[in-house]
Amino acid sequence: MTKAEIVSEIAKSTGVDKASVLATVEKFMEIVKDSLASGEHVYLRGFGSFIVKTRSEKTARNISKNTTIIIPKHKIPAFKPAKVFMNEVKELDK
Repeated sequence: MTKAEIVSEIAKSTGVDKASVLATVEKFMEIVKDSLASGEHVYLRGFGSFIVKTRSEKTARNISKNTTIIIPKHKIPAFKPAKVFMNEVKELDK
């Protein structure tokens, strides 16, 4: 599902015009990105958490040059779904 499809679904189910829904979705994503960039986690009860994970330094190989390189420790954004959310998705298999 794309952002445009999400906006259409929200607009259809709430009766709010698409422009307002799009502005709200854009602002939500901006706030989540800014929070993660400043090191804050975003918790949405019943949905999940947007968190910042730290990856350790590791050694990798450049196979074309046959050399080893060190990938430094770095941070990445991640999403951890809530248990309720996980259970709903797991129920789809049954």
